[in-house]
Amino acid sequence: MTPSPTDGRLLKGELRRQELIEATLRVVAREGVAGVSHRAVAREADQPATAAAYYFKSIDDLLTAALTVCMDQDAERMRRLAESADGGPEGLTALAELLGHVMKGPGRLLAEYELYLLAARRPELRTSTGRWLDAIAGYALRYTDDPVRVQILKGVIDGLLLQGLLTDTPPTAAEFEAVLRHVLL
Repeated sequence: MTPSPTDGRLLKGELRRQELIEATLRVVAREGVAGVSHRAVAREADQPATAAAYYFKSIDDLLTAALTVCMDQDAERMRRLAESADGGPEGLTALAELLGHVMKGPGRLLAEYELYLLAARRPELRTSTGRWLDAIAGYALRYTDDPVRVQILKGVIDGLLLQGLLTDTPPTAAEFEAVLRHVLL
């Protein structure tokens, strides 16, 4: 049996879908979840007005896809950091640098947390947010087996990132590192 040729339409469709998800994140960052409509997202993605409705039957489907992509990307970054962390200060420095970098361009982070908080009202979205929290726990376990300290780290990371969105001077990598050292070393 010969393998079927790659269908360029499927690839093009997946690329359009990803562009719509990224456009959704930009709309949420700029206008909040309330600003998301099929038309607004399609316009942001520079696609035909009907494109978002074609790929995502409802706004909830679009928001769910955007949240899932964000949480999966963030969880994967955290898992990679955990794999390279050996329980020493270098791993904390790497995490602090990542957190500091995220705060330099807070638009996407703002969108992520708006979607993240949407999961508080919609339990069906919590699978994605759970993967993020599990990834933080996996990182913490490279430093401690104390379940309380693991829980503290999850709260500290989310808390510092949220606080960073609320201030004119977000935490620097050095400030993140000082807190991480206090919690984990």
